[in-house]
Amino acid sequence: MHEEQEYTDFAEHAKYEEYEEYEDEPARRSTARRVALVAVGGVFAALVGVGGYGAYNLMSAVSGGSSGDGGADTAAAATRSPQQPPDAAQAEAVAKDFLAAWGRGDFTVAAGLTDRPEAARMALSAFHDGVPAKSLALTGTGPASSGTPSEPAVGFKVRAEFDGATEAWEYDSVLGVMRAADGRTLVRWAPNVVHPKLGAGRTIAVRPLPNPVSKPTDRKGRPLDSFPSLRSVLPQIAPPDGATVVTGQAVVLSGGGAQDPEQLFVLTPPSAPQVKLTLDADLQQVAEEAVKQQSAGGKPASLVAVQPSTGQILAMAYAPQGGFNRAVGGGQAPGSTMKVITSAALLEAGVGPDTVVPCKETTHSPRTWHNDEPGDFPNYTLTDDFTRSCNTGFIDKGLEKLQPGMLATVAREQFGLGLQWRIGIPSRDATIPVPGNKDETAAEFIGQGQIQVNSLLMASVAATVQSGTFRQPVLREDVKRVTAPGKLPADVARGLRAMMAETAAQGTARAPMSGLSGQIGAKTGTVEAGSGQATNSWFIAYRNDLAVAAEVEGGGHGNSAAGVAAAQVLQAGGKG
Repeated sequence: MHEEQEYTDFAEHAKYEEYEEYEDEPARRSTARRVALVAVGGVFAALVGVGGYGAYNLMSAVSGGSSGDGGADTAAAATRSPQQPPDAAQAEAVAKDFLAAWGRGDFTVAAGLTDRPEAARMALSAFHDGVPAKSLALTGTGPASSGTPSEPAVGFKVRAEFDGATEAWEYDSVLGVMRAADGRTLVRWAPNVVHPKLGAGRTIAVRPLPNPVSKPTDRKGRPLDSFPSLRSVLPQIAPPDGATVVTGQAVVLSGGGAQDPEQLFVLTPPSAPQVKLTLDADLQQVAEEAVKQQSAGGKPASLVAVQPSTGQILAMAYAPQGGFNRAVGGGQAPGSTMKVITSAALLEAGVGPDTVVPCKETTHSPRTWHNDEPGDFPNYTLTDDFTRSCNTGFIDKGLEKLQPGMLATVAREQFGLGLQWRIGIPSRDATIPVPGNKDETAAEFIGQGQIQVNSLLMASVAATVQSGTFRQPVLREDVKRVTAPGKLPADVARGLRAMMAETAAQGTARAPMSGLSGQIGAKTGTVEAGSGQATNSWFIAYRNDLAVAAEVEGGGHGNSAAGVAAAQVLQAGGKG
């Protein structure tokens, strides 16, 4: 009894871990027992710290069982070997504790419930740091079909909420459950426990999205991305002054070699202010097709349509498509379409539409000039010269009535050419230099020499004639326009409209303008590009509240290539 009482005392005070020396043998035996109890107690405490899984089995293994028949308990323990898979209840229990620890941010405890604690702890910590949710709810959904008899699986739902996000990120995942060699039920760790798409070498984190690119629409809010001529134009459209651009955020799966990053959830979508351009998608489609047809064989070409009453650009097309935007940035001599401005200057100088301006077969400045139409026509009026595009008549009367530089003055003050236009994207202004001699002066009267314009500028010329007022063309209404220093006199505007109407009805523009009704007017232009080279085709016209200019390099006469393209757009959009 004395020895038994000594054991009881030692067991009661084992937690103090008092190691005393005893001289007698019984005392030494009791001390050895006490140390064993302390060791068993230490193992038990550690198991409780990780949730208590397998505590009973491990305690029995260390203590030898609680019954007196140690051999029977040992045999039973052998029957419950690590090879016996977890049942459904055990799988759900360990999954529940794992998810609870993960959800409250106790990654050490959660990782201790897996077969790879360190890898699990690092992965859960990385997910927590990379995806800073204000709340994370993890809810078991029961047995998963991906499990096997030896390793059941448990499904669970993840719901993460973020500050500033209007919706929660939700997804389903699965974890496998296994029986460890020491008998514990553990979560089989793999990166895809965190998210089904997470694999080795990949990370999930909240990332800023690329800066949003404004995608302007047409005047009715329709997309413009599909038009080849606008692919280089749309990226040049800046947000309105003072507008806010929002850079969004998203949960992004990235890494893993050649795999592209994948957006898993958008917290805040990027946004850029919507910009409506003045373009009309229907008319843009017609312009694209018209230019494409006339540029077959690689001929550069362009076309611009403008609304005279507002100055709004309704269509803009050019070829080669996707290349340099020659419609607004190019610079070419306009040929006889410049005679509209020369006529305005002559009308202001006192020459009337019915004034006789002989059309000689040739004239000299001292350079020799000729016409497309052979022969002398001494009785032609200014209107006749305009309608039939007589070069010699304009050169002779221009040299007689106009001072050098007068053409540039009229172009600037009444048609707005040569001013710094701001249309919404970069564009080129007209170049109409003051001529240095009579040959240069004569060349400018018929649109040759050093004059450089483009389809945008000449569409504006046609629009100014139609409305009688220069309104600087714009691609967007919020840009600041320039105004011309002067105004086209009303009688001059009427005279120009009469001459352009006659050209469309009976003159060089008759063929392409045939069949068009309403208020119409046109002027052709044929530019000599050099000895032996094909001439460039120009055409400007209006129909009701639509003005168009087109040019085709190497297209021949103005009433052919450019005229056909312009007429197609007028037919589609100039019905009034």
